Amino acid sequence: MDPAREVALETLRAVRERDAYANLVLPGLLRERRLEGRDAALATELGYGACRAQGVLDAVIAECAGRDVADIDGPLLDILRLGVYQLLRTRIGAHAAVDTSVALARAEFGAGKAGFVNAVLRRAGERDAAEWVELLAPRDPVGHLAFEYAHPTWIAQAFADALGADAAELGDALAADDARPSVHLVARPGDITSEELALVTGGEEGRWSPYAVYLEGGDPGKLEPVREGMAAVQDEGSQLVALALTRAPLEGPDNGRWLDLCAGPGGKAALLGALAAIDGFHIDAVEPAEHRAELVRKSTSGLPVQVHVVDGRDSGLTPGYDRILVDAPCTGLGALRRRPEARWRRTPADVAELVVLQRELLAAAWDLLRPGGVVVYSTCSPHLPETVAVVADAVRRTGAEQLDTRTYVPGVPDLGPGPGAQLWPHRHGTDSMFLAALRKPL
Repeated sequence: MDPAREVALETLRAVRERDAYANLVLPGLLRERRLEGRDAALATELGYGACRAQGVLDAVIAECAGRDVADIDGPLLDILRLGVYQLLRTRIGAHAAVDTSVALARAEFGAGKAGFVNAVLRRAGERDAAEWVELLAPRDPVGHLAFEYAHPTWIAQAFADALGADAAELGDALAADDARPSVHLVARPGDITSEELALVTGGEEGRWSPYAVYLEGGDPGKLEPVREGMAAVQDEGSQLVALALTRAPLEGPDNGRWLDLCAGPGGKAALLGALAAIDGFHIDAVEPAEHRAELVRKSTSGLPVQVHVVDGRDSGLTPGYDRILVDAPCTGLGALRRRPEARWRRTPADVAELVVLQRELLAAAWDLLRPGGVVVYSTCSPHLPETVAVVADAVRRTGAEQLDTRTYVPGVPDLGPGPGAQLWPHRHGTDSMFLAALRKPL
């Protein structure tokens, strides 16, 4: 059997059967099977790609099979998704895509179901991707773009709403969100510079964060600076959120008492901790789940960061913080390109509960902030109910001074109309991070 396709298929199966995360399952399988080079690249492209395109693949499979995908055995559906993905979204030849899929079905189910796979894939191969889009996509503009770029329509509409006057960019936004992203590293301040990290790893220095380095691919866990804790994997947008917190102007002196109220898994806390260490400052980091708190401890080892395993809404911490980061739990619509299966798991019903949590966390941060201090609220989602609506509610309730956050990510263009800042993959190459800075009146 083809080891690359076996790994991809096992990834699809884990996602479907156990609600596993593809970006956790697939790297483990690559290490376990000792796949490297072209085989690892193929397994990654097929595994992540088929997860990312699931909605489109299922529509084509249903059309070719003459039945709803819910009526197809799950393990057989995984094979069909893998085969149709190769046919429509890769340069793999049709003969190889069909034959390898049929071989997988025959090995597991026997000749009868292998014949079914063969028939469905041959029908799927009668049209190319553009022809299937023309046949199956909804007629309305947003629905059509959503299908073309493998997104649920409600998410595409959320992107269009967030783009506002720039909604004509929706196709570009969805296309960037559907592309495989590069790896972003963060150079830990005080340990290594981005220039040094780029030279050691063969990467390229980032455009916006002074600590960012871009890699085209590979396993960053094998890089010496990452193994030694001098660098870590972190999207450049997340780096900019942490940096904005340090740049926003306070009224009165910075006493060096900072708080990360939603710290898990620890990337922003580590960057903030490294910056705080330079000035002799201190970070409190809050994470309610013990296993995620342990990740924060590992990420911030050796830094002036104290981890508190408590609920951020009722932390018991003493008020008086100069700077507070609320990187709130959210739908994650801004990081879908890095979480291949996530777009098909989220539903509009998820939003209401998260918005309540986001408002409660921001309110708790406000109570812990000293007069003249700054809180930065951020989400890895551009969805308006989670971003500008949460901030507007906080301003209305507290009388907060909303600062022009765009000035705290200097040099980064096209951040929206303000005063919050919105990053986008198609504009900035980052995840779709939203951030807003609020200052407490004296």
